[in-house]
Amino acid sequence: MSEVPPTAGLPLGLGDFLPAPALSFEQSLATFLKVPAVQIECSGTAALVLILATLAAGSKRRRVILPAYTCPLVLLAILHCRLEPILCDLQPGHFDFDLQTLSRLCTEDTLAVITTHLGGRVANLQPVLEIAGRTGTHVIEDAAQALGANWQGQPVGMIGEAGFYSLAVGKGLTLFEGGVLLASRDALRSKLRETAQKIIPRNIPREALRVAQLLGYAALYRPSGLALAYGIPLRRALKRGKLIEAVGDNFPADIPLHQVGFWRKAVGARALRRLPAFQSELNMQAQQRLKRLASISNIVALTDAPGDQGTWPFFMILMPTRAARDAALDRLWTARLGVSRLYLNALIDYSYLRENIASEDTPNARDFAARMLTVSNSPWLNDAGFESICRVLEANCRCAGAPG
Repeated sequence: MSEVPPTAGLPLGLGDFLPAPALSFEQSLATFLKVPAVQIECSGTAALVLILATLAAGSKRRRVILPAYTCPLVLLAILHCRLEPILCDLQPGHFDFDLQTLSRLCTEDTLAVITTHLGGRVANLQPVLEIAGRTGTHVIEDAAQALGANWQGQPVGMIGEAGFYSLAVGKGLTLFEGGVLLASRDALRSKLRETAQKIIPRNIPREALRVAQLLGYAALYRPSGLALAYGIPLRRALKRGKLIEAVGDNFPADIPLHQVGFWRKAVGARALRRLPAFQSELNMQAQQRLKRLASISNIVALTDAPGDQGTWPFFMILMPTRAARDAALDRLWTARLGVSRLYLNALIDYSYLRENIASEDTPNARDFAARMLTVSNSPWLNDAGFESICRVLEANCRCAGAPG
């Protein structure tokens, strides 16, 4: 049976495995993003580790502020660099920082603030830059799922001190695992390369595994293959009540660091040529489907501010209550239609992270985690499937009360 992925990744084709193009992957990506240069690493998390390690090497500051709802790997990267993570709560009903809280937390001891362009949506950067600037704090952009997005006409990842994209499965363009590192200043770009030379080793067995996994992705990332690669493991985890495995949030503390091989980069360079048309298709589909989502009372489909242009791997939907979200998921999560959850919890509520986090109260992040679900924007979700999702959302919102 066919299966819709929870996020719209770019499928690989036979042409992506032909001889290498004239330009390197780094050159091709820099041209696509309209930036001076990029650096390819083995994951977005590895890229963040390099940024943090480089900034920390020239500073006595050790505190790093991050959103209280984001990927657990961000927090693990901070711990990997022996820095102190500081959770900042969100604005009510949004993934942007609560600015009053951010202003209080951002002090002379703060090395960096990590702001997140969550799920391809573009964060409000201007107030973050202003608050960080008062204390000489660096701004790092987590643009993991926002390759190709723009903030007020500028590529996300280049507005702060440094930023990164993920090339993992489901993030759009993929090497199965990979990351893109970029910085706004030439001097920092040079330091990041030096740090990589010091701490990123070659690991032939690990790279061989990634090559095999990328070939598996090419074979199975299609509606007929996703049931085997994604759907069956998902339904097995849900049946056993293992939600953290269903979402994929059970990350080990050890972060793999290794160089990305030439072959995977060449595949990425060839696939990149098809990415603009693919993203344009997703954007057009998203604009049409947002109209239908807007017709459903009591839900919010997150969009971008005027002047910003994000990417559309999926829609982030805020239901009116946790009960309404859970009821919708009960019907949709196993329905092969690409409905899912982005992250299981606010960071404070992961048992394997809790001992490493100060007890800052983050009620808005917890509320966001409790009410949010995602709806795939994959081209493989046809209009009939999308409409069936909308009808379930309507049915579970019709009698819902106030958020909480």
